[in-house]
Amino acid sequence: MNDIRRRTVAGLKAGDTFTITRTFTEKDVDAFTEVTRDHNPIHSSNPFVALKGFNDRICHGLLVGGMITEVGGQIGWLASGMNFRFKKPVYFNDTITCRFTITSVDEKNRAEAEAVFTNQYQETVLEASLFGVLPNARERQVLQDLLGRDA
Repeated sequence: MNDIRRRTVAGLKAGDTFTITRTFTEKDVDAFTEVTRDHNPIHSSNPFVALKGFNDRICHGLLVGGMITEVGGQIGWLASGMNFRFKKPVYFNDTITCRFTITSVDEKNRAEAEAVFTNQYQETVLEASLFGVLPNARERQVLQDLLGRDA
């Protein structure tokens, strides 16, 4: 986790890529359900899942998509927009890898990025495009100071 922040402190540019991996559990889905109040039976009811044609209960799309906030939080990215394209279901205990790539940065630190999420079978399950602002030099100094405290 601190590697992302260290790279940010050094300065980010188009082409910089960060990769994180996470396995999603039933406990994660239950916690997300509690926080969001999203009680769609696709996440909890096997009979409903069968009628929808899925193999098993699935994780919330935004729970999986939320992996980008792990990267964004370490970068200090101030998001202004996110677009998601859900390609395949993510089932409980699937291991998802998110590859987050900065695609452009302008002179005001406004940035665009893309994220591609793949499962343990290397299938793309989600794609995202992001827009926001990267930290400036003074903000990167604060991130540097936080690195020292978190060490």
